[in-house]
Amino acid sequence: MTSTAIKNRTEEKFVPILLDSLRVDSILEFDLYLPVNSQLVLYRSAHLAFTERTRQRLLENRVDRLFISFENRGAYQHYIEANLNTILNDPTVLEEKKAGILYDTSTSLVKDVLSNPTYGENIKRSQDMVSNTVGYILKGREAFLSLLKITSFDYYTYTHSVNVCTFAIALAQQMGFNDEQFLNDLGMGALLHDVGKSKISDRILNKRGALSPIEFEIMRKHPKWGVDILQDSSMVSEESYYPVLQHHERGDRRGYPHGLALNEMHVYSRIVAIVDSFDAMTTERVYQRAMETYPALRIMFALKGAYDEEILRGFCELMGPSGLAEM
Repeated sequence: MTSTAIKNRTEEKFVPILLDSLRVDSILEFDLYLPVNSQLVLYRSAHLAFTERTRQRLLENRVDRLFISFENRGAYQHYIEANLNTILNDPTVLEEKKAGILYDTSTSLVKDVLSNPTYGENIKRSQDMVSNTVGYILKGREAFLSLLKITSFDYYTYTHSVNVCTFAIALAQQMGFNDEQFLNDLGMGALLHDVGKSKISDRILNKRGALSPIEFEIMRKHPKWGVDILQDSSMVSEESYYPVLQHHERGDRRGYPHGLALNEMHVYSRIVAIVDSFDAMTTERVYQRAMETYPALRIMFALKGAYDEEILRGFCELMGPSGLAEM
């Protein structure tokens, strides 16, 4: 079966998964398929333990990817979430594969959250995901760089949410904040900072042209709507509300919803305001071309008083050792 044929077939009914994502001696709740003689055939049925012998046989045959049906994507997502901590701490899994599994799992989770943001299980899943992200990033710079390499630069609310969460946690660590509770509360606020957009129609969110005054007023409500959603769930720390409410605030009082000064913004909000702006500027949108990293940062530095300059300098250092030299 040619790679093109497999690609066309999988786009219709199947999803590729990494062999490294399957844990030895764990029970799979989804069927596994392999390409054989120009078609995908059932390799291993659901509810069977995935054994070391099975894994070795696949490796011996140079198989590093298998396939699952579209119908089993939810089961696979929950399986990965349940085993994510083990995968991220497995020394036999390459760093780039760990980063890919973490990123893909996070974006799939955010899709679920945005479709049902008050569902308690989705909030709990978000907390677990943030905890895993914090633990992974605390391993060191290599982990963050691995995530950075596979970050999506096409703007969607769910990929943007994961990017902002990743950048925020890494930036806080760069600034010397290593307390895990601090990082987890920040991470939750960063991951869910745009959850209020779940109340806004796709017509407005994906509009190619400029928003009308009425549409812009609707868009400006998403920070407050986001806090309302989190308060309804009653499962999220109140500290995590700050970046949800304040990520569009600017220190020159030109932000919204309250026109705050820098010293009136929570430290979580000052961090998330920077990474949110940066990701929005450096990802491809329907109405805007993506900017390169350092031109975007230069623009942010030029907006005197809009961002916390100490944290912005820390972000430049995080993005590369030559960052400050280019400002």
